[in-house]
Amino acid sequence: MTANMNTSQPITLLLCALGGEGGGVLSDWLIHAARAAGYPAQATSIPGVAQRTGATTYYLEIYPTPLNQLQGRRPILGLTPMPGRLDMLVSSELLETARQIGNGMTSDHITRVITSSSRILTTQEKMQMGDGRSDSEALLSLVRQHSLRHHVMDMAALTRQAGTVVSAVMLGAIAGSGALPWGREVFEKVIQETGGASAAASLRGFALGYAHLATQEVQAQQLAAWLSEDDPQNTPPTMAGAQVSNAALALFPLAIRERVVLGHARCVEYQSVDYGNLYLERLQTVLQAEQKADPAGAKGWACTHETARWLALWMAFDDIVRVADLKSRQSRWQRVQSEVKAQEADLLKVYDHFKPGVPEFAAMLPTRWADALMRWENKRTAKGQSPWALPLKIGTHSVLGMLALRTLAACKSLRPLGSRYALEQSLMTQWLDAVIQGLQQSADLGLELARCGQLIKGYGSTNERGKHNLLHILAQALNPTVPQTAESVTQWRTAALKDDAGQALDTQLRAQGALARPVREQPIRWMRKPPSNRI
Repeated sequence: MTANMNTSQPITLLLCALGGEGGGVLSDWLIHAARAAGYPAQATSIPGVAQRTGATTYYLEIYPTPLNQLQGRRPILGLTPMPGRLDMLVSSELLETARQIGNGMTSDHITRVITSSSRILTTQEKMQMGDGRSDSEALLSLVRQHSLRHHVMDMAALTRQAGTVVSAVMLGAIAGSGALPWGREVFEKVIQETGGASAAASLRGFALGYAHLATQEVQAQQLAAWLSEDDPQNTPPTMAGAQVSNAALALFPLAIRERVVLGHARCVEYQSVDYGNLYLERLQTVLQAEQKADPAGAKGWACTHETARWLALWMAFDDIVRVADLKSRQSRWQRVQSEVKAQEADLLKVYDHFKPGVPEFAAMLPTRWADALMRWENKRTAKGQSPWALPLKIGTHSVLGMLALRTLAACKSLRPLGSRYALEQSLMTQWLDAVIQGLQQSADLGLELARCGQLIKGYGSTNERGKHNLLHILAQALNPTVPQTAESVTQWRTAALKDDAGQALDTQLRAQGALARPVREQPIRWMRKPPSNRI
């Protein structure tokens, strides 16, 4: 039970579940657990629809004082939730969570939201000609804005892993939150007594939900204590074998320190401590420029925050070393085992297929050698030949296969010597210089140029296309002959994310008086006409 719980008011919970997800069972489990622990409790259900199946909400009130301490008195518990008065909202589907928030049920002062990040598409979403899915990021933003605390987990994945229904995972999450005044053993005893033949699977789901929520709670408490300005002696937790020093962290405003820490940890885990320090140095230059553009911090240092986000992702770019590292991790093997539901006596073999081409090999070579190799490849493709590639099939379940991947993963110390590393660092510098130059014109323009870091994603042709679009947008946004506003950059970035061909981006560029992207050369490949089959 949380230390600041009000023992004179009932704890109010609203459970949201779709048809067949065991929402009624979850409600019964909670009522049985409360009464087994000696607490007064009451539940009601409200049937409804969710545009894809039945949706029922269950409202519970639990009085936080045991009956044996009430001296024969009985609390009066409500039957329906009051908007803005919920202590906890628990939902198995992200859009249902947003629906209840839209109904005004939550409050950013008192409500803790536990929601799944998974989606079950509505009929309306499926009927669209294109991608009609609701924007999950917008839904998550809604959760963050209208909750005192929020916990997001992929309940669908945990349910599949446990081989049970989502209600068991939801119960574990509720228990792991510590919001109810009794311990874990009470919940588990109720499952064992009422679960019947499915009790073992329900306990597995409960344990996964509990562990996931409890881990988030511990991390949140550690981070909150570390970020607290009240205790300057707090040291950041060790992450990825290194930690941000207090002196370095003190240079950043409190509002963005969490993002800085996570980005630094990603860079250290990807390459080295020095690489993480380079990340901090780059952010400090952006922050200094933003402090000049917005001395009062009216925008909450949004530009540095966005730069920290996209810079960390870019600095940890994908290459063959990174792929080998991810493919050979123990967590990946465990995930495969859970996905195929391999039992202890089963023999599991995993084969990974790779097809690295000349660009992947050239990326690890010094620039001079890489250029020579790429010239050879370009000559081949100019003659109409297909790009060279080396198909590989590696059994990662075998000693030799795993040894091959771990040997390649160990080559990350050689990464800074490669041409790809030099190219990526050069492009990052161009982007960061553009952000700083934008901040010198206006805080809004700098922020939008920082958000353009979102264009760098994926690998191969997708990654190259994103870089091409980013560099062109930076050049047009900072073109002194045709000054552009932050709104223009926003429209360009949005358009660049719409289609692979870039037609929407070119249209928006022309609409703002900027130059469309230059046409890129493409080799012409001549195909031999197959002989006709004669009967």
